Amino acid sequence: MTAYTMLRNGGVGNGGQPWVLRWSSRIRLTWLSFTLFIILVFFPLIAHYYLTTIDDADDAGKRIFGPRTGNELCEVKHVQDLCRIRESVSEELLQLEAKRQELNSEIAKLNLKIEACKKSIENAKQDLLQLKNVISQTEHSYKELMAQNQPKLSLPIRLLPDKDDVTLPLPKSNRNCRLHNCFDYSRCPLTSGFPVYVYNSDDYPFGSSLDPLIKQAFEATVRTNVYVTENANIACVYIILVGEMQEPIMPKPTELEQQLHSLPYWRTDGHNHLIISLSRKSETQNFIYNISTGRAMIAQSTFYDVQYRPGFDIVVSPLVHAMSEPNFLEIPPQVPVKRKYLFSFQGEKIESLRSSLQEVRSFEEEIEGNAPADYDDRIITTLKAVQDSKLDFVLVEFTCKNQPKASLPTEWALCGERDDRLELLKLSTFALIITPGDTHLVISAGCAMRLFEALEVGAIPVVLGEQVQLPYNDVIRWNEAALIIPKPRITEVHFLLRSISDNDLLAMRRQGRFLWETYFSTSDNVFSTVLAIIRTRIQIPAAPIREETAVEIPHRSGKAAGTDPNMADNGDLDLGPVETEPPYASPKYLRNFTLTAMDIYRNWNSAPGPFHLFPYTPFDPVLPSEAKFLGSGTGFRPIGGGAGGSGKEFQAALGGNVPREQFTVVMLTYEREEVLMNSLERLNGLPYLNKVVVVWNSPKLPSEDLLWPDIGVPIMVMDLRVDTRGGKLSFHPDLSELSQ
Repeated sequence: MTAYTMLRNGGVGNGGQPWVLRWSSRIRLTWLSFTLFIILVFFPLIAHYYLTTIDDADDAGKRIFGPRTGNELCEVKHVQDLCRIRESVSEELLQLEAKRQELNSEIAKLNLKIEACKKSIENAKQDLLQLKNVISQTEHSYKELMAQNQPKLSLPIRLLPDKDDVTLPLPKSNRNCRLHNCFDYSRCPLTSGFPVYVYNSDDYPFGSSLDPLIKQAFEATVRTNVYVTENANIACVYIILVGEMQEPIMPKPTELEQQLHSLPYWRTDGHNHLIISLSRKSETQNFIYNISTGRAMIAQSTFYDVQYRPGFDIVVSPLVHAMSEPNFLEIPPQVPVKRKYLFSFQGEKIESLRSSLQEVRSFEEEIEGNAPADYDDRIITTLKAVQDSKLDFVLVEFTCKNQPKASLPTEWALCGERDDRLELLKLSTFALIITPGDTHLVISAGCAMRLFEALEVGAIPVVLGEQVQLPYNDVIRWNEAALIIPKPRITEVHFLLRSISDNDLLAMRRQGRFLWETYFSTSDNVFSTVLAIIRTRIQIPAAPIREETAVEIPHRSGKAAGTDPNMADNGDLDLGPVETEPPYASPKYLRNFTLTAMDIYRNWNSAPGPFHLFPYTPFDPVLPSEAKFLGSGTGFRPIGGGAGGSGKEFQAALGGNVPREQFTVVMLTYEREEVLMNSLERLNGLPYLNKVVVVWNSPKLPSEDLLWPDIGVPIMVMDLRVDTRGGKLSFHPDLSELSQ
């Protein structure tokens, strides 16, 4: 079929559609696709060309897309509206920013007010706690006053006898004299202060026979003693010095006895009298042995058993340093513990030596035979055997190279001069002291001299003979400073000395040094010790230690504590409640009479000794913290009502296991004023603080314009002088001892 025929017939193809319509549709789609292609490809290219080249024209005014001013942009109405909107929004943003800053400042102020309120609340809580403590303390004090059924203990009336109307019962013999039957307690009340009257020896004939050095030293000591009185009518004890006497002009025993009985206050039997005979030399004098002394006490270095009355008479140490102080620089140090010789002994027994040096028997023969009456023979044999064995370096000499000192029968005499003996003892760990062979001689001046020299240079005394009565043996624990061994144990002495550890040796040496310095070294110590023995026996307290006024540096307090912004804040640290009452001074001298009844041995065998009373000591006993203080509640503020506690209970308490008490802070400073001021400010509000003592250790005084902080308690600034000669620090003579 031809095309024409197809057109005439309506162009109907196989599909039943006109062919022309299909052809025209294809043509339209082709042109449409082509047109769209041209538009999508060439128009962006042309636009890109014009956009990149049109702004390169020289005339800036001909630019189409160049930047324009705001007025030009706002020429269009809608653009102007947009500009107005922008300006309005900018103004509102500025206003909002100002309001935000104002609100932030108000928030910061409110935060400061909140913090201030928190602090005020904490302060109010602390004030409330203090008020509660004050109320509780007041209620407790009120209950104590209401429940108190007896007044506070007051001193009894001081009794001072003015006449001799007391008649003591006579003992069967003067050898039976003890304090209860030969001493008049009515002349020595507890509160009498222990007055002592000392006779002037020059007023009596025997005074011219006394050793000049001993008499001079004794008189110098008496003048400075606090117990000595010139009023004999109120005296508790009467003292007379009768020795050491010079041999050529010594009076006869009958003459001396008559002179003693003629003393103005002897009162027929000599009760409350003390006869002192001091030994300066190594020779032994016992001229009082044949004299009737009645009820008078005797103090000397030599006693026989028939003469010595335990608890009544006094064994004193020899007076070696009569008029001079010992040279403490020449005393050897405490260490090393072990010295060259394990032990040493030098001496010679003039009588009863027999043939021990010529005929030395063996240990087996000595043990198999009967015990000898005189153990000195066995001692010589044993010690020479130890020396010959050379197991240890020992030095024993039983014959003096020079003439021995004078001695009593069976007493071992001293050899050589004092300096030579001291040099040997400085090389000895132990010093043997052999007691006299006569057991009736309980102590001799020679033994006392050996003990004195051993303690002086640190040689531990080994006393062979348990029957000996060492000086002041009723108050001194000699087992802490010396070894007292029975003579039958002489064969075991070497083993015993080697078995003692270095720790024990050093402890004994230190204790011996304390005893020597306190009771033996000077004439003042010897006389004070004799008086302290009698005073302790009759239970009278010692005199209080002398109080001296401290030298205080004047200073100004003008700055309130806590105003320094650089000070560190303690934060939540709670140190306990602050007492609102003024500073409270701790009670003093509460154990005056207790010390004389309970702590006799501790006072005599530990520093500082029995010569003074102190306001308080570290040795005062305290109640346990868990005690309820039943029967002892007066003055106490027990923690938790007596149940104890820690942490919160402890912080909330004003007291504990001791009565109400405060403390003193002592600060040592040297040219650090700023550090000192900061340290003082940190003490502001510290609970239980009584005062602050600043020891000024600078050569220059504090600055005059220096303002000291006001911390609510006194600040005392003490002057401390520097001793440049000895390189040591020494307090001003008027500076008092700080005891709190």
